Amino acid sequence: MIVEVAMNGNLPKRVNPQVPRTPDEVAEQGMACIAEGAAILHNHTDDPVLGGNGMHDPEPYRQSWSQILEHHPNAIFYPTMPGGAPGQTIEQRYAHHEQLAAWGMLGLGVVDPGTTDLGTYDRDGRPRTGDLIYQNSWADGIHMVETCRRLEVGLSFSIFEPGFVRFLQGYARAGALPPGAVVKFYFGGARAGFGLEPTVKALEAYLEMIEDLGLPWLVSVQGGDVVATGMARAAMERGGHVQVGLEPSGDRERDNVDLVREAVDLAQSLNREPASIDETRTLLNLPG
Repeated sequence: MIVEVAMNGNLPKRVNPQVPRTPDEVAEQGMACIAEGAAILHNHTDDPVLGGNGMHDPEPYRQSWSQILEHHPNAIFYPTMPGGAPGQTIEQRYAHHEQLAAWGMLGLGVVDPGTTDLGTYDRDGRPRTGDLIYQNSWADGIHMVETCRRLEVGLSFSIFEPGFVRFLQGYARAGALPPGAVVKFYFGGARAGFGLEPTVKALEAYLEMIEDLGLPWLVSVQGGDVVATGMARAAMERGGHVQVGLEPSGDRERDNVDLVREAVDLAQSLNREPASIDETRTLLNLPG
């Protein structure tokens, strides 16, 4: 079973002082997570996903990933990317992928084939006024897929809504999907106003949509706990994989190593072992 750890997202230290924000902190926690059984590492830098200039500096990624590669030369990384906005092209928003691949560091490219309204709630549960939209057209998604094909890296398909699967289906059923694709079902936790709720029925609906595609898949709960909700167990029992980490959970007390260890303990209780980095490269059919 593959364990992926999404280490920080936009979580600030005022919420959890243990969240890694600097390149050195990301490197330190990343290596500790690998030691506990994580095989894929994902992190954000301090460049904003929404509201910035539409570009991400690849240098902070290089600073953290290069430290990990000294000890784990086959490590698998992938970054985030800026959301779309008027005047911001997909070529600008995806340019850091190009540089990270040129440095030989990119294992997976982000493929976000759709737009998500990132709603939140007031304390009484009513929808909160907001206008945060993570925007990607199908044309943007095609650019992401074809760039990953050209760069010969894997593809991390983020599935925030069922419509995102329809994009993936088109590529896969046409026999046009590059090698190395992994499908990531992002369920919406109690604090998230998007996505399917983390239930077994919701997971099975997603699995029905991809049952003829033959692709590896994992589950994550955005704004919630993938283990406490039962989604990790449901995925493990069905042959799937899992994403943990401070980005999706927003945990206020534990660190990423604790969350990886918890997922590995659950997997071993179900007679599944964490995949090594090399085993993960084989399971995902990663190119290169």
